[in-house]
Amino acid sequence: MTQLTTASGIPVDDNQNSITAGPRGPVLLQDFHLIEKLQHFNRERIPERVVHAKGSGAYGTFTVTHDVSKYTKAALFSGIGKQTETFLRFSTVGGEKGSADTARDPRGFAVRFYTEEGNWDLVGNNTPTFFLKDGIKFPDFIHTQKRDPLTNLKSAQNVWDFWSRAPESLHQVTILFSDRGIPDGYRHMDGFGSHTYSLINDAGERVWVKWHFKTLQGIKNLSASEAQRLAGVDPDYAQRDLFHAIAQGDFPRWSVEIQVMDDAQRAAWEAKTGWDAFDLTKVWPQGEFPRTPVGILELNRNPDNYHADVEQAALSPSNIVPGLGYSPDKMLQARLFAYHDAQLYRVGTNHQHLPVNRPRCPFHNQQRDGAMAVANGGAAANYDPVHADVPAQGGFGHGDAGWPVEGNAGRYDTRAVDDHFTQAGDLFRLLSDDGKRNLIENIAGSLSGADAVIQDRQIGHFLKADPAYGQGVAEAVRKLQNQA
Repeated sequence: MTQLTTASGIPVDDNQNSITAGPRGPVLLQDFHLIEKLQHFNRERIPERVVHAKGSGAYGTFTVTHDVSKYTKAALFSGIGKQTETFLRFSTVGGEKGSADTARDPRGFAVRFYTEEGNWDLVGNNTPTFFLKDGIKFPDFIHTQKRDPLTNLKSAQNVWDFWSRAPESLHQVTILFSDRGIPDGYRHMDGFGSHTYSLINDAGERVWVKWHFKTLQGIKNLSASEAQRLAGVDPDYAQRDLFHAIAQGDFPRWSVEIQVMDDAQRAAWEAKTGWDAFDLTKVWPQGEFPRTPVGILELNRNPDNYHADVEQAALSPSNIVPGLGYSPDKMLQARLFAYHDAQLYRVGTNHQHLPVNRPRCPFHNQQRDGAMAVANGGAAANYDPVHADVPAQGGFGHGDAGWPVEGNAGRYDTRAVDDHFTQAGDLFRLLSDDGKRNLIENIAGSLSGADAVIQDRQIGHFLKADPAYGQGVAEAVRKLQNQA
């Protein structure tokens, strides 16, 4: 039998009885094992994620199946058949840790590639778009998805008040309330990088890309009624499904694919459509920019300890490797700061020292000290001398020349000229009759919880996307109110 010890390795001879002054006490402060046990228990919970609090995760491998070296010099894509260890965390977005896996909510799809050049984190969702195009609105949006400060209840009034005042959200709202709004677990949904990213080749040439993860298990979704039933009988449905599938050897897989757009194509497409290629509320039409296969992602190992690996996983879109790059997408630019900052607060300044976050390649920096400084640099210098006689590399580094910027610094409001309705209307028209009916009923069930002014404002947006869309929602809301 393994000897129980304190965290310092000191043997514990009795884990059942506190040290007391006589059989009835009082308890003595000198019982360090009792004190340490209670102190650690009080500190077992790290701060909950503000978003994506409820999640599941697993390790796996990424295998290259197609040559994309003309687009990128990143080492993980350097040869067909090459494998890279990965970690993938799924999540819901708006709920707390104890919320149901079957909520109508986007699903986080955050993938870490442990490459020989460092960790690459592709932090996306199960949708190709998002509700916003500028990160300055993100805290306000998330506050509407959380609990009202007066009632401590979720508020349809707050949700629809925000969406109705931000018509850029219409495309994502249409996806969210469609039949794909509640995936059947995590294995039967697609994933997306969502943002526009970039790839850089050996010649320093850049192309813009969208990342797609297409489930090879087939798309499956839950009806609103089935999702509600599961929320009551098995709120951890998605976690249970993922864990047991992997434990039984039924490893989920996704085809990893990219859409590619060079700068000339971007300029031509923007001139033709009037849309910004970096706008997160828009998709690139696959007829014009078809998906190119890159590889296969497989999940094949459950974490040994949920807290150590899934809860303490700290991914950030700022983690890229040579051959990969960002874009001027304003939401992405905000996330490049916000995610790492959140990890510093939530897990700690040395969160990269934890096994799930530690790179699998050698690393060296001048960071020192702070809480949990496990890999603290030893006796190596904790500063980098100034290399005054060596010319600095231009651009963003690693052969990435950057992209040109121009214009006066300021705040630019493009709402008056932006088209928020065409792509949402296109999506509505693509749905089957049953799909349209379900979308309308799902929206009406939620929108009916807002007041008449907000309902009218939001229905106005639906009407601009497609008259049948707006009329259908208006009639469904009216029917629900007449039944009340």
